[in-house]
Amino acid sequence: MYKKILVPLDGSQLAEAALPHAQALAKAEGAEIILLRVPVLPTTAFLARDPALASMVLKEMEDETKEYMQDEVLKLREEGAKVTGLTREGPVPDTILEVAKETHADLITMSTHGYSGVQRWLMGSVADKVVNHSPIPVMLIHPVSSN
Repeated sequence: MYKKILVPLDGSQLAEAALPHAQALAKAEGAEIILLRVPVLPTTAFLARDPALASMVLKEMEDETKEYMQDEVLKLREEGAKVTGLTREGPVPDTILEVAKETHADLITMSTHGYSGVQRWLMGSVADKVVNHSPIPVMLIHPVSSN
C-alpha cells in the first residue's frame, strides 16, 4: 500500500518521535522512508543588518542541516531501513507538500507540536496546514505528556 513515506524533521526530539512509527510502517510495507529537513531561516530584516554575519549564520545552518540529515539517514540505515535524506528551503508547510509531490510519497508521517489556543493561533500549525492541503494521507503523531 505504501511505497514512500515522507517524514519531515526539524531537529527536535519531538519531530523525531514520528520516526519509530514511520519505521514500523515502512518495515511492514517494504517502503522507503524519505527524511526532509526544512531549516527555518532568519528574517530578511536580520539578514540585511550585517551581510557578513548573515552569510556566516546561513552557512552554519546549512552545515548543521546537512550533518543532521546524514546522521539520521545513517541511524535508520543501520537499523535496516531504506532511507533517503533531503534538505530544502522555503515555507515549511508548502515545502513539505512540494517534496511529497516531487518524491511521489504515499504518506506523510509527522509529529505535531501540540499547541493549542492562543499559542496555536500565534505560532500557526505546520501540521494543520499540511493536513488541510495534502492530497495524500497524513499520519500525525501527537506528543506524549511527561506527566
